[in-house]
This record gives sequence, structure tokens and C-alpha cells, in this order.
Amino acid sequence: MRAQTMIGGLACVALAATLAACAPGTAETSSGGQSAPATVDFASFKGKTLTYVYFTDGPDEKATRDAIAKFEQETGAKVNLQIVPFADINTALQARLSGGNAPEVARVSDWHPFADEAVDFKQYFGSDYASQYSTGAAGTAQDAEGHMYAVPSDATINGPFINLEAFKKAGVAVPTKWTWDELVTSAKKVAAANKMPYAVAVDKSGNRLSTVLSQFGTVMIGKDGTNALDKAKAAKALTFFTDLVKSNASPKDFWLGSGSKYSGANEIFLAKQVPVYLSGPWQVGAFADTATFDWAAVPNPCEERCGGFPGGKFMVAFKNSKEPALGAAFVQWMNRAENQTEIDKTAFWLPTRKDLTEKGFDYPTHDADMKVFVSQISETPEDTWPAGFDPAFSNSAKALIAETDKVVAGQQDVATAVENLSAEIDKAIQGAK
Repeated sequence: MRAQTMIGGLACVALAATLAACAPGTAETSSGGQSAPATVDFASFKGKTLTYVYFTDGPDEKATRDAIAKFEQETGAKVNLQIVPFADINTALQARLSGGNAPEVARVSDWHPFADEAVDFKQYFGSDYASQYSTGAAGTAQDAEGHMYAVPSDATINGPFINLEAFKKAGVAVPTKWTWDELVTSAKKVAAANKMPYAVAVDKSGNRLSTVLSQFGTVMIGKDGTNALDKAKAAKALTFFTDLVKSNASPKDFWLGSGSKYSGANEIFLAKQVPVYLSGPWQVGAFADTATFDWAAVPNPCEERCGGFPGGKFMVAFKNSKEPALGAAFVQWMNRAENQTEIDKTAFWLPTRKDLTEKGFDYPTHDADMKVFVSQISETPEDTWPAGFDPAFSNSAKALIAETDKVVAGQQDVATAVENLSAEIDKAIQGAK
């Protein structure tokens, strides 16, 4: 089912100046022997329609609609944007695919369930197409054989926010680099000076808790898809974190109150109950609208390693849709440098393209905060990218939360939690296979 999708009936011509970037067509071979992208007259898409199944995180919807309008104007094609709740996206796509009604394009958080139905973008744009994206992001969009079944459209890197007003009142300097011990010491001092009940809040999320694991030197899943958990380092990380929660320096009721489900601690931060909050750049737009105090994004704390832990979304094109070439062209167009820049600026997304990550761009508001998160991309260890996007990560992350819960509730010790977690990682890996 992963055979090359042949694009027939499309004449290869030179693109107009405004559409000079590569687009899908019959692959050619470069002088170096590599597959080279063909060029296609985008005018051939005039009057055609593609369906884009999409879920929104908030301000990205307007950015996406603006980009779609520009695409329609340039190509004469129409885009039918169908917004589906995030929780329903996989079910909705599977139903459409099994019913022979594949959309041209979809936004997904995990492309692996759709690999057999997805376009290999390298067969459209050449074997070096992935090199346009940062190393970490590019790796998350390819399988072990090098097929590129998705394009990484937006990235996140976990990192902390601080209440600037509270830090100023406490006379504590805004950090430019700190260890976890320094973070906790500073946070406790700020909390005491401002009569805040907590020092540090962390979203109840396996992704966020994986940030702590990584900073203490380990990930749950290796690049080769095997169990990579260093039990000694995991024990050190979980001991540190659970001690923080059990002492109520990090809100214990919040951690235990949501069971195994994800829960964001943003309301605790916005209520001025905690001076330091570990979350991610998706909060910037929300805080800009709702925070009643001055705040800032700051670098991640370092322990054995620095950086955060990645997340992100992908765009996939389906080869059995009515217009697979148009779908592939749309994905490539949306992720050209100039278009990804405009979307990222409005949506407060982090770029996935290598050129944008390296040279950067200015966000219209809270530029300094967003650039802190962009700076963390290069600080984040390379092994976190395959770990966070492996098909087994989701169930491993759930196990990480469940085992941590038991420690916080006094039902088991850290050593038992780490052994149980390692066993659950093994199960998740086998289940993903």
C-alpha cells in the first residue's frame, strides 16, 4: 500500500515568479542521482477543490484561514476547511478513509496510524525535501525506511513562565540560566514574598513530565523504538518532582484532582497563586489576552541537560483522495518559508523549517517571549524528538502520569514506580508494533 503514487496528466512547466517553489509532479533525477522535485503549473489546479480536515488550538484558525485565502487567490483552487474537535480527529479520519472518502489533507498530532494511506512527500519533492526542516522536526516526520509521510507544520517546546511583578516585589532577578535547585529556591522566595500558596506549577501531562525526565538525563523511548529509560536517572527525576508535589511546593490537590487525565495549571498561574509555571508557547496568546500582571517566558532549568521537550502537529496528504497532487501541493505551499512565517506569527507557533529556526523572525506581540521558546529548540537534546513522537509515546506518557500519581498519593515508592513504568513502556512499544 506504500507504493509510489504516480501523478498523471500534469504538465511540467516553469512556474510563474510568485510560484517558483517546487510543487508535485513526476519525479526527475538530478545529476547527483537523487530524486529531484518536478515543477507543475499551479494554474492546472484552477477550479479544483480540496478538503482540509483540521482541528484548531485557538488563534491558529484565523492564521490558517488567511493562508488558505492567499492559496486560493494564487492558484484558483478552493479549499473546503472542515474543523473537527481534536479528540475526534483520528476517529473521523479513519471513518472517511475506510469509507473511501479520503480528504486531500489533514492536520494530525500523530501520522503513524495513516502511513499506509499517506503520500510520501519525498516522491513529490525529492529525497532531500526533509532537509528543509530542522533536524529534530524532520526526523519525526519520517519512518525507519526514510519515507516522509507527513510534513511537520508547527512545533512546541516546553518551558517556564514567571510572574514578573512577583519576582520584582521579591527582589529576585529574572533568570537567564538556572538549575532546578535554583529554580525552586527562587520560586519559594518569590512565593513567600507575595503570599502565594505554591512555588512551582507544572501541567499534569506526560509530555511536560517528560521535560523533567529529559533534564535529568533520560527519555522513555529510544530512536530505534526500544525502551530507553535509564532507571537511575528516572528515579532521581521522579524523586525530585514528587517531593516537590508532596511538600505542596507544587500544588498537590491539582496533581491528584484530575486522575490520569491531562490538566493545565494555567488558571493557577493566572490567579497569582504561583510564580513559576512550566507549560509551553501555546499559552502566550492566551496570557496576552487574560493575564492581569506582567509575565515572561524564561529558559528551561538545567540539570544533567538543558532544553525542554518537543511537541507539534503535522500535515498529511492522502494518496487515495480525489486530488492527491493538489493536496500535496497545498501542504508544500503552506509550509514554504514565507507562508509558515505568517501563520506562526499569528498562531504563536514555533517554526519547523530549518531556515526559520536559524534566522528567526519577529512576532507581532510578545516577540521576546516567543524567541525564548525558539531558542530552546537548539537547547533541547536530539533524542527527545524521536522519543516524543514515537507511536508508543502516548501510552508510555499515560503510564508515567499514573505511576507518578501513586507516589504522590503515598501508594508506592519511587523505585517501584520506575520499575512499573519501564514495564509499561515495554507494553506500549509492543502494542504500537
